[in-house]
Amino acid sequence: MSFFELFLLAVGLSMDAFAVSICEGLSMKKLNLKRAGILALFFGGFQAGMPLLGYLLGKNFQQYITSIDHWVAFVLLAIIGGNMIKEALDKDEDKKQEKKFCLKYVCILSVATSIDALAVGITFAFLQVKIAMAVCLIGITTFVLSFIGVKIGNVFGTKYKSKAELLGGTILIIIGIKILVEHLGLIG
Repeated sequence: MSFFELFLLAVGLSMDAFAVSICEGLSMKKLNLKRAGILALFFGGFQAGMPLLGYLLGKNFQQYITSIDHWVAFVLLAIIGGNMIKEALDKDEDKKQEKKFCLKYVCILSVATSIDALAVGITFAFLQVKIAMAVCLIGITTFVLSFIGVKIGNVFGTKYKSKAELLGGTILIIIGIKILVEHLGLIG
């Protein structure tokens, strides 16, 4: 694989993390650069680590991983998106507060957005890929796009609050459905 092909692959893999980052930015009352950096670091790290793990697993476990990866991503994104929609529809403004940002939450999002990278890593085991370069490029690209996504989401979120959170939750559920439907072969 050429550098350009790897870069395009990295951008494609990072799109789920980018979309989720926008949703996270939507939920922030004020842009928190530390939180954006942590989120981007986790997304980039998981997005880099999953292809490496997939590469190491290689042929032996391909059918087991690819048979459930879409279900895992779908369930995680649907739960998170559903919670965002529930919070957006909650009429009691006094109860609403910025979402708690914790390691468990960030890890769940990171796994949900990087599970497809695991399958890509498995294919790397069968191709002529410089794994170190591929993993670094995927991680860095995802980090940068995720950080930018939080900023973009925050700009819109501060203006539209509940509607933005409703949209963000809907987007997460749609991403989960898209992953599921693609892996089930219902769309190309």
